[in-house]
Amino acid sequence: MKRFKLLSALIILCLFLSILPSCTAKNVQANSNEPSKSLESSEEKANEADKQKDIPSENPKNVAYVSASSLIVRENPQSNAKAVDKLLKGSEVEIIESKTDDKNSLWYKIDYTNGSRKIEGWIFAKYTVKERKDLLSAELKNLDFSPQEKASEYPSNPRVKVKGIYVTLYSASNSRIDELIEMTKRTGINAFVIDVKDDNGTMLFPTKAAEKYAPLANKRAPIKDISSFMKKLKDNNIYAIARIVSFKDPTYTKAHPDRAIIYKGTNKVFTNKDNLAWATAYDKELWDYNISVAKEAAKAGFNEIQFDYVRFPASNGGKLDKILDYRNTENISKPLAIQNYLKLAYKELSPLNVYISADIYGLVGSVPDDMALGQYFEAVSNVVDYVCPMMYPSHYANGTYGLGIPDAKPYETVLNSAKDCMARNKNIKTPAIIRPWIQDFTATWVKGHIPYGVNEVKGEIKALEENGIDEFLLWNAGNKYTEDAVR
Repeated sequence: MKRFKLLSALIILCLFLSILPSCTAKNVQANSNEPSKSLESSEEKANEADKQKDIPSENPKNVAYVSASSLIVRENPQSNAKAVDKLLKGSEVEIIESKTDDKNSLWYKIDYTNGSRKIEGWIFAKYTVKERKDLLSAELKNLDFSPQEKASEYPSNPRVKVKGIYVTLYSASNSRIDELIEMTKRTGINAFVIDVKDDNGTMLFPTKAAEKYAPLANKRAPIKDISSFMKKLKDNNIYAIARIVSFKDPTYTKAHPDRAIIYKGTNKVFTNKDNLAWATAYDKELWDYNISVAKEAAKAGFNEIQFDYVRFPASNGGKLDKILDYRNTENISKPLAIQNYLKLAYKELSPLNVYISADIYGLVGSVPDDMALGQYFEAVSNVVDYVCPMMYPSHYANGTYGLGIPDAKPYETVLNSAKDCMARNKNIKTPAIIRPWIQDFTATWVKGHIPYGVNEVKGEIKALEENGIDEFLLWNAGNKYTEDAVR
């Protein structure tokens, strides 16, 4: 009996001693203003783990990015295998299989769509990287490629599959506008891109913005009653796009010579061959001016704002940068300046329920940089609703896409340009809709040019359609269009 009592007492004592540390720890925590360090550490680790779950991986899929200027996709994982396609630098590809060849070189099997084609093949892994940022130069790494908040559609301003034409402010203000409206009734044309601020900086109609920033721009404004003008367009079911030339503006630079691009040392104002002065795209006063004009156009009834010459002037691939003063007081890159301008425009204009588009060089979609213009394809497409590459075959250098004279090959030129632009759009999560400008004029200044008519314009449209692009804009400086190509 005594042994039983003694054993019971020992068991109770052991149980008491085993729970004493935890009880003491709880009492210490309960009676202290500071938590237990061991518990704090555990909680921090748990919280950090939860945070990590919420942070998306930079490379969530098994993807790679092409690092070569162009990379051949081959039928089999061998360097002498048949080529089935070519990928641009920066193209994102999902890896579905990897294999080492007999030379111990690693290959990736990929599949993707290129326009209307489904492509499967192999690429040499050596010419890829795992993170897209590793491809970018220093001036491109600080661009915003993150998903943007964009309106899918404004109920008061439904999206339209645009088949449009360019209309000068002079055509808009005389009987030519009625002829162009009648043309829409005979063809598939349903939209006008109308100069609201043209290459000379002239207004379509008097604006308060011009009165503030460049009064001379109002003096030549041809339309005095913008309400009646817009009513005519709406009555004829025409989708109205306001073209606003952004940085080529001799009227603004005359009012503000301290903001013009000049030659270093001489202070001579820079002009291109057309002798029109450019203001610097770093000028935020000009940003405000253009956006203010756009707001007045939106309030007048335009469905969309299109920013043209949204770039720095052509500088021979950047070679002129050494002698030009862009007045870059903040020391930021050209591409960042252009993207920030468009982001601000989107922020300021989207509350007015208008869409935003930007014109870019057609070749921008086919090169790995910004062409020293400030137009980096993904950076522009990511922050607007529509991106409008100017795919005029006459504007491509001989030999581009392996074509001797691109102007003489309208279908092939547009096919290649459109294919590249579509591929670039896949590199970002919130790309713009691609709506190209195409050529409806004969480029007599191009050696080896061909006359453009029905077959040439239809060929360009066919090339777009084969890449899944169902919108386009026709450019003719004289506003004379090939009706039979768009019936």
